[in-house]
Amino acid sequence: MEAKNVWATYNENQIQELNEINERYKTCLNQGKTERECVALAVDMAERAGYRNIETILAKGTSLKAGDKVYAVCMSKMIALFRIGEKPISEGMNILGAHIDSPRIDVKQNPLYENEGLAYLDTHYYGGIKKYQWVAQPLSLHGVIVKKDGSAVKVTVGEEESDPVFVITDLLIHLAQEQMEKKASKVIEGEKLDLLIGNRPIEQVEGLDKAEKDAVKKHVMEILKEKYEMEEEDFYSAELEIVPAGKARDCGIDRSMVLSYGQDDRVCAFTSLFAMLDVEQAKRTGCCLLVDKEEIGSVGATGMHSKFFENTVAELVALTEGESELKVRRALARSKMLSSDVSAAYDPMFAEAFEKRSSAFFANGLTFNKFTGSRGKSGSNDANAEYLGELRRVMDEAGVAYQFSELGRVDIGGGGTIAYIMANYGMEVIDSGVAVLNMHAPYEVTSKADIYEAVKGYRAFLKLD
Repeated sequence: MEAKNVWATYNENQIQELNEINERYKTCLNQGKTERECVALAVDMAERAGYRNIETILAKGTSLKAGDKVYAVCMSKMIALFRIGEKPISEGMNILGAHIDSPRIDVKQNPLYENEGLAYLDTHYYGGIKKYQWVAQPLSLHGVIVKKDGSAVKVTVGEEESDPVFVITDLLIHLAQEQMEKKASKVIEGEKLDLLIGNRPIEQVEGLDKAEKDAVKKHVMEILKEKYEMEEEDFYSAELEIVPAGKARDCGIDRSMVLSYGQDDRVCAFTSLFAMLDVEQAKRTGCCLLVDKEEIGSVGATGMHSKFFENTVAELVALTEGESELKVRRALARSKMLSSDVSAAYDPMFAEAFEKRSSAFFANGLTFNKFTGSRGKSGSNDANAEYLGELRRVMDEAGVAYQFSELGRVDIGGGGTIAYIMANYGMEVIDSGVAVLNMHAPYEVTSKADIYEAVKGYRAFLKLD
């Protein structure tokens, strides 16, 4: 069984739709480089499509009916969108679930220091990264600073042409003999990932001969205070993320691919969101769930292990069928889900890491992973054959190109998604997403054809009876 490159199958209208979806996707990647930015973007898109905040509905005490569209947000980092179906929610939902956090470098809470005339921000990396990939390239700073009075200041530096950028330095090759002999995991160590942000000292008070201590650090704080009305102590209540600077770009002389930061897993998050906003009517309630913290185990209040989704479903059941814990449990157990997460694309430059017959290939369509995990399927959800048969029928009827794969060779590594967490409710779940090259690197690569097929597949799934 061999999947085929789908580019040759498209007609002129399909190519036009493919290009429109990918331009829209690249715009979303540029605007959503952090989980907070992704949620803000999703809220804006949802409200323009007629979705209402569930908090407003609860405050008014109104009920919901078939066709109504609502969303709920958790701590600005997690969002669930629902379109109420014709059937009761207790009969189950069709859920698209993706994560919007990506590997990155975070700024610590007491970060600013000066060392030999250079000012740095102390950092701690987030998620699984090859640390050596993050040095010697332009980086930007995104996030929020929250003051003691509760006011919040948004920070984005390094994305505009007129902005400065930042860098993590590397050792020059002329002096790197010992460094080059280290294991890849030790070439750059975690505490060496500090961000270089300044070198110019604060202007000295006239008449003083002695240079002021930490003059470069003080100049940095002077700039931050002027721009953000920020004191150094405000770092304590700031969330600042370091990501690659620059926009998503077409990749390849044929413009067939997308190169960008954060495509794991925003390629699945945004395609799921597109599909959710496109589908207006269906018998079952549709849901698009975009979550945080997947890269570090889905923990915390905004991760999939939290009760946010379950609590929101309980509110929806109460607003449509009346309050009932049993109906909430039924709704979750009878639901069907695509855990929309990326898969590893076959890379012929590293063929030894893959088993070719069970690999995902660029431009072969939406990828299904029956299981993930590592070695003996450890930590994996393993989807039921009956569910796979149903999905094959749905995708074939909708003309969606798809493929089945595993995450590399057995025993060589592995990974996980949010699928196993949702499966705890007893619902049918399978991993389904877009194949990616350079996964977890500062810049990842996807196929425009696979992005297009993902949107088509997610639309078809949301219409599943």
